[in-house]
Amino acid sequence: MPVTLQKVAKAEWERDAQLALDLSRIYADAPAERLPLPADAYIRDQFDRQGIFCCARFNDRLLGAVAMTVVDGVWWLSNLCIRKTTRRRGVASRLVTLICQEAFREGCLLRVAASMLMLGDELLLKRLGFRLVAGGEHYELDPKISQGGNG
Repeated sequence: MPVTLQKVAKAEWERDAQLALDLSRIYADAPAERLPLPADAYIRDQFDRQGIFCCARFNDRLLGAVAMTVVDGVWWLSNLCIRKTTRRRGVASRLVTLICQEAFREGCLLRVAASMLMLGDELLLKRLGFRLVAGGEHYELDPKISQGGNG
């Protein structure tokens, strides 16, 4: 499945009805315990906090997304969700790998707060080269060390 990365900011989300619908569907498919708010409120809240979404795109549709907030050159990822109809097909791995590669090109650290992760998320991060740091507070991928998620 040839998935590509698309970053979605608030302006693009407001302008593109199909993109907004796809993003809403992605988070509507999320298990209730994964999100701190209902799906549409969560999306608006992420944009209101100046965040963006890194999305997996396939055939002109978004299949998955992860929220990203940039703080002092560190990319904080949260709430990865893949559409129910495309789970277990490698979309999450491909999306995170594409984000890792972009972070590598830009020389940015990637971090994910450990407190919000489910077991499957932790396994995915470890497989992609993230390591638990800061007394277990978060997982981190240093692209200078890990080859951008490829090693």
